[in-house]
Amino acid sequence: MNSGVTTSRRLVAELLGTAFLLAAVVGSGIMGEKLSGGNVALALLANTIATGAALVALILTFGPISGAHLNPAVTIADATQGGTAWRLVPGYIAAQCTGAMLGVYAAHLMFAQPVIQVSTHVRSGPAQLFSEFVASFGLLAVIWGCSRARPSAVPYAVGAYITAAYWFTASTSFANPALTLARSFTNTFVGIRPPDAPGFIVMQLLGALSATALFRWLAGKSPETETLPHPQQKAEVPYS
Repeated sequence: MNSGVTTSRRLVAELLGTAFLLAAVVGSGIMGEKLSGGNVALALLANTIATGAALVALILTFGPISGAHLNPAVTIADATQGGTAWRLVPGYIAAQCTGAMLGVYAAHLMFAQPVIQVSTHVRSGPAQLFSEFVASFGLLAVIWGCSRARPSAVPYAVGAYITAAYWFTASTSFANPALTLARSFTNTFVGIRPPDAPGFIVMQLLGALSATALFRWLAGKSPETETLPHPQQKAEVPYS
């Protein structure tokens, strides 16, 4: 991220980016379900493509300002490696969660649905929880792996990975605590029951931190040099 950007601008970027991400996730889920004629696979495909495309665009847009984490798991993982100052972490997470909720509400309004909803979509069981560990582990592995040699490829790699993970994980790859929390307040195609959300969040954090620890070992670098560059930085330049 740009060291000259103020904290308030970084937080607004995280809020806006996460809001647009959730609007894309929820809105495309509603649209896909409406137009698919009851074909769940077709609805999921529409939801998948929109989410992956939105991620690429949003990371490119907000990366130079805040790093475009858009995800508390990414923020915490980056902080453990010295990339994001710990003093900024609470603000980042608050902005991401607030933005996620605003994105859900915006999607509801765009499709003339009740703004306040609570999901009844059951997503429970060991397979779902393990899927979230795998999804989050893979997401951070992609970010850490690409950020070393080709940081400019990170937006495309993340978008591609999430697009694929929608289909190869039983949970459809939430891989984001803020997204999980917000999706518990939409009783639409992409929802998750509030009682199921905490387990997802725990596994997401475990997956993200496990991948971070593994890639720190694989690279053999110190925490001071192992940080997430934004898409316009060269690989050797860490976050400030």
